[in-house]
Parts: sequence; structure tokens; C-alpha cells
Amino acid sequence: MEGKTVLVTGGAGFIGSNLANTLAEDNEVVAVDDEYLGTPENLNDDVAFVDKSVLDDDLPTEGVDVVFHLAALSSYAMHEEDPCKGVRVNIEGFVNTVVQARDDGCDTVVYASTSSIYGDRTEPSPEEMDVETRTGYEASKLGRERYGEYFSHHYDMTMAGMRFFSVYQGYGGNEEHKGEYANILAQFADDIANGRSPKVYGDGSQTRDFTHVDDIVRGLVAAAEHELDGIYNLGTGESYDFNTVVELLNEELGTDVEPTHVENPIPDYVYVHDTMADISKMKAATGWEPQIEFREGVEQLCAQYK
Repeated sequence: MEGKTVLVTGGAGFIGSNLANTLAEDNEVVAVDDEYLGTPENLNDDVAFVDKSVLDDDLPTEGVDVVFHLAALSSYAMHEEDPCKGVRVNIEGFVNTVVQARDDGCDTVVYASTSSIYGDRTEPSPEEMDVETRTGYEASKLGRERYGEYFSHHYDMTMAGMRFFSVYQGYGGNEEHKGEYANILAQFADDIANGRSPKVYGDGSQTRDFTHVDDIVRGLVAAAEHELDGIYNLGTGESYDFNTVVELLNEELGTDVEPTHVENPIPDYVYVHDTMADISKMKAATGWEPQIEFREGVEQLCAQYK
């Protein structure tokens, strides 16, 4: 993508800032963020930062060619603390952003959804499978997808909903500010590197499709360039259990830190135990596929501690 004017909401957050910084190399990029989960320190100097909420009525949408809507309350806990706020930010904020962009002539939107709505899956999850929601977070993202369908059908906009799998980068990147909300891979690495025993929920057999943020950024850009419409997975098609993650981190860091197994504080009926993406739809539509193999990602994540 070159020569475009781009708006990234949640643009100072983990994924948003990586996207904004990458796009700013060849485009004019505005990052909107209210600093609830993001920090402008994540952004390069050539990204214009605007301190606003996606609920505001004067977003900088004039002249924008593409909107990447990544702003969200992005965890189960955040929604349980205040379900109404979760709805306002994740659904109303999405609608508010898209309406303002549409009114200013933008018809291309790429937005963040979640793989959590697939539930427990040890087999690759295709976009066409039936989904359900067990948490406020999942309900808000599925609601976002339904409004995406509305804008697509009623206003002839291209609305690409991207279901992210477990996105990581590590504390050496733009993920550190998330703290307890950072990817479990980043948290485990920081614990082990500093001699702390990582806390593993249950027996550690749960699995995640860990996807490097660089591959997520490439997928988001590909969705915009191809003006995709509908729902697409961004993952790797591979999964690793938490016990294996701890072993690989110890191997890479040259340590021997044992995990501490604790009772899972999240109820079993809402906890997603296993995830794995079916990426065939995205690959067929754009040619995109992940480039960073998991062990390479672990090596990159651990490099800061050496």
C-alpha cells in the first residue's frame, strides 16, 4: 500500500502501533487512541497521533482512504468489570467510526474481530463454521461482525473482519505496556528470563495458535489492498501447548525455570482451551500466509534478554 491516507483506531496499542509504523513508511497515517490500552511512545515520529476515543463525534476521517479499526476492550476481564462499557467501545465505537468515515467518503474498512468465538478447537477453525458467544468480549466482537455485514450490504462498503488468533511480539516490541493483558507467550518469556516461575493455568495442556504481530500486520494490509469483504482468519494453522511453550523458552534462554501450575480463575464454561486457524480462505483471496515460524518467533522474542 502506497500513497494512501490511513486512519488506525487503537493506533497506539500493540497491534495498532505496529500497523501504523509499518504503513507510515509509504503512506500518511493518523493513529487515534484514548491511551486506555495504548501509548503514543509506541509510535514513530512520522505517525500523526490524535488523542481521542472512538466514541467521539469528531474523528479525523476527512480525506481517509482506508480505516483500520483495531480499537477495542480486548479481554474477558475488561468486559466483566463493566459490560456496558464493553458494548459502547466495541460496538458503538465501531459503528461511530465507520459512519463518520462513510460520511467523509471512505468505503474501505478493515476491522479486528476475534478467534475466541470458535470456542475450543484442536482442529483448524474455518470461517464458515457456526460460532457462539460465551463472554461479553465475544458477544461484542460478533456484534461488530454483524454491523460489518450491515455496512457492506446496505452501503456497499468493503468491510473485512479479521479474526485474530493469539498475537504476540514480546516485551522488546510494542507489547510491554499491556502488562497483564499481554500475550501469554510474552509474559512467560519475561518471567523465565528474570528467574520467575511462570503461572500456568491447570495442567498446561491448553493450546494456542501463536501468530507473530508482523504476520498480522501483513494480513491487515493485504485485506485493505485486495478490498476484502467478509470474515477472514489471521493465524498460522499450528498450535502449541503451554508446557511446550515453557520448554522452548527455557531452551532459547538457556534457563531451567519450572512453571507453577495454578487453578484457572476463569470458569471452565467460558475458558477457550484450544485454538487453531484455518487460513485457506485468506490465502486464496490474497496469497497471504504467515512468514514467521513459531521457533523463529520465540528466538526474536527472547533476543532482548541475551
